[in-house]
Amino acid sequence: MPGTRNSGLLALGGIALAALLAVIGHLEVNEDLDPWSLTVSDYAVSDRGGVIDVAMVVLAAATAALLPALRRAVTPADNRRPRPGRIAGGRLGEILLAAWVGGLLLAAIVPTNEPGLPMDTAAYVHRYASVVAFLALPVGGWLLARRLPAATGRWVRGFALASLALAAVMVWSAYPGDRVLLGLIERLLILAEVALLATVALWFGTRRQRPARPERLPLRPASHDRGLVGLECRD
Repeated sequence: MPGTRNSGLLALGGIALAALLAVIGHLEVNEDLDPWSLTVSDYAVSDRGGVIDVAMVVLAAATAALLPALRRAVTPADNRRPRPGRIAGGRLGEILLAAWVGGLLLAAIVPTNEPGLPMDTAAYVHRYASVVAFLALPVGGWLLARRLPAATGRWVRGFALASLALAAVMVWSAYPGDRVLLGLIERLLILAEVALLATVALWFGTRRQRPARPERLPLRPASHDRGLVGLECRD
């Protein structure tokens, strides 16, 4: 459908723009910051309102562009009506994707604390908004993968599993691991989740519209036609 393809292309453009802005933001901030140990949020708060914050908003908008396309997507490929369990799982996936969008926007609006300073209320809001976003996307992507073709669905599930594994490693690093390589782990997590979104957007953006099948007119029974012919002959 043209609408779903446009949504995919719009999302792809937004994802590419967000990635570009994030790279620019890392290059523009203070060179004393260590990307191996400091998170993206630490970079963003040092340049409050800068391009990294804009990149987060753009990524959230790109995901929001995919939601209508996912709602209209019906896969099984044979176009049979999906089972009720699949419908419920798909709706939960949409809700989780919306939670990712909301969490990403909230994390962009509410900053964390400066590195080395004690956490305040805003920093806690930022942290838990980020946690919701990081967990909601892979779980939602896993549920929505059933609406996609088998090959695309496998890639989406693979990125979802990688994201959840990296999220677990990040939790370990943030607490018992004494923040070892926390920045690197978070960036790998973000890369996996962006790859998940890009895979879905790429499928929608390159999806070909199937031509509509012509409607078949119902045929009259042959016996009925033979009866009419016989009447005409007798006349």
